[in-house]
Amino acid sequence: MGVIFVNGWTDAPNAIATAVSTRVLKPNVAIWIAVIMNFLGALVMTYFNAQVAETISNIVSFDAQGNIGASQVALAASLFSIVVWAVAAWYFGIPTSESHALIAGLTGSAMALGGLGAVNGQEWIKVLIGLVVSTILGFGGGYLITKFIALIFRDVPRRKANKFFTVGQAIAAAANAFLHGAQDGQKFMGVFMLGLYYNNLAEKTGGGFTIPLWVMALCSITMGIGTSVGGMKIIKSVGMDMVKLEKYQGFSADVSAAIVLFLASVFGIPVSTTHTKTTAIMGVGASRRLSSVDWRIVKEMIFAWVMTFPGCGLIAYLMAKLFVAIF
Repeated sequence: MGVIFVNGWTDAPNAIATAVSTRVLKPNVAIWIAVIMNFLGALVMTYFNAQVAETISNIVSFDAQGNIGASQVALAASLFSIVVWAVAAWYFGIPTSESHALIAGLTGSAMALGGLGAVNGQEWIKVLIGLVVSTILGFGGGYLITKFIALIFRDVPRRKANKFFTVGQAIAAAANAFLHGAQDGQKFMGVFMLGLYYNNLAEKTGGGFTIPLWVMALCSITMGIGTSVGGMKIIKSVGMDMVKLEKYQGFSADVSAAIVLFLASVFGIPVSTTHTKTTAIMGVGASRRLSSVDWRIVKEMIFAWVMTFPGCGLIAYLMAKLFVAIF
């Protein structure tokens, strides 16, 4: 529950950051849209297609020692490490990926029990595919959609075009928040089901879980509460500091990110909402000129992304060893 709350607090605001920076939405309005749409995305998409949750629940195994108590403790250690990593990143205003932190934390703690044999290589490949695809499609989509829109609207009066993009970006921002819930909500539901499984409160059927409606609702509400509590620090880093956007550019970034997140959700590939959205914004900025992007902030974000896997994984590994020894 703590990890889901922190995800809503530190990760969900990325979905509506650009709409705030272009003044399409007021910050408080945007955050409430994010709260509602995150809730609906996590609930509705999981109900119809829970492939992302299944991928996450199968990415590692905590059964290597055959000790159910050690499995419970190691899983708890992984979640503890994610909270530590996420709160530290939030403090410095760096939009790290809770998706990557989750995967790294689970992997590190599982390896503390069973070494490399505890890692499911086939499911991990999906993570790497998602990492590469979301970067290429996010950046490329942002770049190409911006160029296309600039071409189509070149003879349209600016005031008239801005009316269209104001409405369009508000809708696209809501779609991003919905798809963030669909992606990240499912990831944490998969972990929630692992917790129930190791406490003998759930059963695996066909290699996966049937997620009950109360779990969907509980996780969705918790994420929504997290978003309502925090968010402005991340909105400022992603939507205001990295690149200055006009309305049509914000619309392009949101549409590009929404397309990538939707396709990933449908095909069960766990991708990072933060990663996808920020690379889309970079692509939009680069379509104007490379110097319009504040590459110093981009470097900080990339460093945080790169460090998440070894950093959070190592914390989880050490915490799992410590927790198992103590408890």
